[in-house]
Amino acid sequence: MSGVDKARNKVDQVAGKVKAAFGRVTNDPALEAEGRADQRAAHLRDAGEKVKDAFRPRRRQQMPRRRRPR
Repeated sequence: MSGVDKARNKVDQVAGKVKAAFGRVTNDPALEAEGRADQRAAHLRDAGEKVKDAFRPRRRQQMPRRRRPR
């Protein structure tokens, strides 16, 4: 997963938490539900990226070449 996607998903999760908390404070159930939905969406995107990374082939690291003694 790229760092940009991970950061964007975290920002969306935090924004959802803020929106849900604001909905609880203002006693607005619709806003609270919208915030929870935003959190879930960001969490699912994050999980999808992790699944993609699990199936992505990893690059093999090359071993350093040994020098022959002269």
